[in-house]
Amino acid sequence: MRLAIVTSHPIQYQAPWFRALAAQIDLEIFFCHRQDDKGQADAGYGTAFEWDVPLLDGYRHTWLKNVSRQPNVFSFRGCDTPEIGTRLAEGRFDACILNGWYLKSHLQAILACRRLGLPVFIRGDSQRATDRPLLLRALKYPFYRTLLNSVTGHLYVGEANRQYLLHYGVPSSRLWFVPHSVDDRRFREAAAFARQHGKTDEIRRRLSLPPDARIALFVGRLVAKKRPEDFIRALAHLSTTHVVGVIVGSGPLQPDLERLATECGVPVTFAGFANQSELPAYYAAAHILVLPSDSGETWGLVANEALACGTPIVVSDQTGCSRDLIEPDTGKIFPCGDIHALSRAITAMVDERAAHPDAVQRATASMSARYGSQAAADATITALRQSLTL
Repeated sequence: MRLAIVTSHPIQYQAPWFRALAAQIDLEIFFCHRQDDKGQADAGYGTAFEWDVPLLDGYRHTWLKNVSRQPNVFSFRGCDTPEIGTRLAEGRFDACILNGWYLKSHLQAILACRRLGLPVFIRGDSQRATDRPLLLRALKYPFYRTLLNSVTGHLYVGEANRQYLLHYGVPSSRLWFVPHSVDDRRFREAAAFARQHGKTDEIRRRLSLPPDARIALFVGRLVAKKRPEDFIRALAHLSTTHVVGVIVGSGPLQPDLERLATECGVPVTFAGFANQSELPAYYAAAHILVLPSDSGETWGLVANEALACGTPIVVSDQTGCSRDLIEPDTGKIFPCGDIHALSRAITAMVDERAAHPDAVQRATASMSARYGSQAAADATITALRQSLTL
């Protein structure tokens, strides 16, 4: 099988999936944009940086020429790559996958595939937002329904994404499950190394945390949709004094969050931005990860990362991953924005991990394997083979 994938730019979560696919089939990735360190800052990280793990190793890739007047990956016109049709024709591919459908480049690829008679699939993570005005939802429905039904099929990443596609009239016969994933093996092995070689103790000492404190961890950009203020307020309502908060990440809300923590008298430490190679040690040091985001969080891959490190999760019911990753012993769900419910969930999960560490370890390991990069690659190949023989 010869497969093309069209995606916006190199992304740390996609590269492991690409490598796992390339080990099994003939694969070529087409990137629409070269993201620089400033682009990462503009994405809400609040600091310019480059990812410190390989994003281009292990698979063949091609940079498309982006002719947009304002190249970026945030707006429809930010990626304009008219040569994609020629590249797909020259490649003699059996199928094409688009990672998303929000860029002009994606529509160019869909039209090119239709001209070439090339099966084209979309892998996205959209879910139905709860805060969109009714009029806006009504206006976009006909266009979305037409577009989403114009492709061969969809590789949905989880239940919220599946329900989204069904809402827009995509028949279930054209839906194949390909889980949202991270490099679970790398995170698992790095977390084990951190525990065995004292890296978790180093984090506690560096952050001046008591050796017996139980860490509730927040990882992510400090932006509104991730609701980090809910994390701080929930810690202020805990019934136990043994839990401390650690926030790993940066962004425009940090000054306000620091003031809020001081006003609430909450033991929260701001660790700053941590790159990919640094994160496993933080997950390994933590007792739980908290993801309080609203429906703008179409999945929440930090939850996958935490599970790969053996750390259970507490997530809001509006995050895309909440219907898929939460089972007994992997974590808790709470109603988004309900501070008291979040506080209770944090306490319950911290206590559960302390009382049943072996059960939590088995559950997180099992869930992580089901949502890892190899599982995603295997599911992709199965979906393509099934769909192309129908």
